Amino acid sequence: MNGITLDTDLRSRLGDLSQERNLYDESGRVVARIVPVLVEPFEPPVDEAELNRIHKETTRWYTSEEVFARLRQLEEGRG
Repeated sequence: MNGITLDTDLRSRLGDLSQERNLYDESGRVVARIVPVLVEPFEPPVDEAELNRIHKETTRWYTSEEVFARLRQLEEGRG
């Protein structure tokens, strides 16, 4: 992947990069979108004990192929 190093001038022209921004050409057409990188650590919504409980109580597991097949059925209206 190619990248651009932000010097002081470009950084000041781009402004606050903590929010998503569009870059436009002279005609006003969007040519790029800057999406900030999340730097906050991700915390899962459940803790390890809850995951263990779910694992012990679940009697039927589905493969990803089974899940995708079911989703295709739902999309096709064969619910």
